[in-house]
Amino acid sequence: MKIQLNNRQKKIVEIVKDNEPITSHKIAERLSLTRGALRADLSVLTMTNILEAKPKVGYFYSNTDTKYIDLDKLYRKRVEDIKSIPVVVKEETSVYDAIVTLFFEDVGSLFVIDDQQILVGVISRKDLLKVTMGENDCNQIPVSIVMTRMPNIITVEKEDTIFQAAEKIVRYEIDTLPVVEPEDDGKLKVIGRISKTDIVRIFVDFSLEG
Repeated sequence: MKIQLNNRQKKIVEIVKDNEPITSHKIAERLSLTRGALRADLSVLTMTNILEAKPKVGYFYSNTDTKYIDLDKLYRKRVEDIKSIPVVVKEETSVYDAIVTLFFEDVGSLFVIDDQQILVGVISRKDLLKVTMGENDCNQIPVSIVMTRMPNIITVEKEDTIFQAAEKIVRYEIDTLPVVEPEDDGKLKVIGRISKTDIVRIFVDFSLEG
């Protein structure tokens, strides 16, 4: 099966072939782009084994016998196809109970909702770690005190592509995205979640199917 890359990804591969090892900074310079603009493309190229990345060294073109896959077909897959059940808590939930829920469910983030399943916040492992480092009584502190609130939450919708989701995860350096459904009043109802692990798994599974 022939690999189908977009034009920018083809240019990146050629630059790496001709200049390996080369850093993302140098690749961005040659394309007159920022490093942030290339993150998603570089992630795709490394996850599909077209490129190899070595910390503090740079990118190499992979000489391994990589299985060719149709990336265009992969890009068309929707968030709805791989989303999982969201792990949610209420605003009044204590930090202690949130920690128990997070580790019991083995997730990286919890979504905070109201009685109508509307997204009002997100709380991560890092948020919970920060609040437990002092002499705080975690049973007395509600998650509403430490959560990230709307509109400062990055979300995706079920009709978005997994590539769009991957791009947000890479760009904003987060582990999990809430999958939301807009209501008539503009509020966002939580209907799922998609994580960095989900993204990696779909790339691996798609490659094996090829």
